[in-house]
Amino acid sequence: MGLSVIALFFLLFILGFPVVLAIVFPAVLYIFLNDIPIELVSQRMHFALADSYTLIAVPVFIFVGNLMNSAGITRRIFKFADTLVGRMPGGLAQVNIFASLIFSGMSGAALADVGGLGQIEIQAMKEKGFTSSFSGAVTCASATVGPIFPPSIPLVIYGSVTGVSIVKLLIGGIIPALVAVFMLMIVTGAVSIIRNYPRAERWPTVREIVQDALPAIPALLAPVLLVAGMLMGFFTPTEAASATFAYVVLITVFIYRDLTWEHLKMSAINTVKATSSILVIVAAAALFGWILAIEQVPQMFGKFLLNISDNPAVLLAIVNGILLIVGMFLDSTTATLLIIPILMSPVVAAGVDPVHFGLVAVFNLMIGLMTPPMGLSLFMISDVAKVSINAVLRELWPFFIALLVTLALLTYVPELSLWIPNMVGR
Repeated sequence: MGLSVIALFFLLFILGFPVVLAIVFPAVLYIFLNDIPIELVSQRMHFALADSYTLIAVPVFIFVGNLMNSAGITRRIFKFADTLVGRMPGGLAQVNIFASLIFSGMSGAALADVGGLGQIEIQAMKEKGFTSSFSGAVTCASATVGPIFPPSIPLVIYGSVTGVSIVKLLIGGIIPALVAVFMLMIVTGAVSIIRNYPRAERWPTVREIVQDALPAIPALLAPVLLVAGMLMGFFTPTEAASATFAYVVLITVFIYRDLTWEHLKMSAINTVKATSSILVIVAAAALFGWILAIEQVPQMFGKFLLNISDNPAVLLAIVNGILLIVGMFLDSTTATLLIIPILMSPVVAAGVDPVHFGLVAVFNLMIGLMTPPMGLSLFMISDVAKVSINAVLRELWPFFIALLVTLALLTYVPELSLWIPNMVGR
């Protein structure tokens, strides 16, 4: 019956049911057919949220990203990035990627990057002569960096579901994020040279760098505060989220002096909207996952994969193929809650570190944000850039190659994700 529950979920999803209903309906049907008290539905969904202290970090990090957008911090980050790398081949396209890395150190979400920096980046690129479709493609591709660089909302969710150390996951994402940025910059430079895209006329002077860095430094210190605080044991990931929020409020009030009650109000409203959609799925997935555990679906699937091969490299290749397909249809939160725990069991049993697997899986799903038919970043960037999805997709293929190469490196060079956590452990 566990496989039937999964099959019904996918059927309802394909038929166009909202994700939450597609998850809950098969679960409730299972409970009725097995004469299980219906009160269990509310109990499992309630305790999934009430008992999860780590999930508190999710709305707080979303609030931080929204607050930065409304208070104008994103503009200072973009200006500093423009000064620093605007002379590279591709100019503002490279700035786009570099700024996404900086901004991701405070928002932790791909869609926050697209919705926040995206509007500023795309408008600036269009004014410099870049096409709308290329500007959108660069923004969409660079947004995949955010969810693996600390803080990362998907990694927090993965850690809360699987019991893997969230601190190790967050610091383990630093090097993979830098590798992804490097690959994207190489592709952007190559395309820009071929198309003769504009760039800054000269490299900045030290004075210019310092002049634009000073307003951005308070914002740049936020991820440093977050990572250093967790590594030194001052606070947990959940407390780190609250500390980051408090820090951002302080710098916007006393340093930038841009924060208003209207900014707080709009940030709170946008946070409630985003958080509600995520946590409702978390609650529904808890019930769904409980049923799969009763039916021993993870064990069944684990045996199936291990019968194919017990070689970690082969299993990781299979899992990557599955997740690339899953990412085309499911949003990352749903896939993290429903699919990844099933795939994790055989891979970890074969000897793969759960931190390594978590970063591979999450990065894989972030690529799914760029792929139709359910790529949320793709839909959002189409709206922000005012260009068709097909036009963005035509410009995205070189970036797909860069990200798939990064995924291969992350998959088969585990030291990229484990070196910093192991160093900290020692």
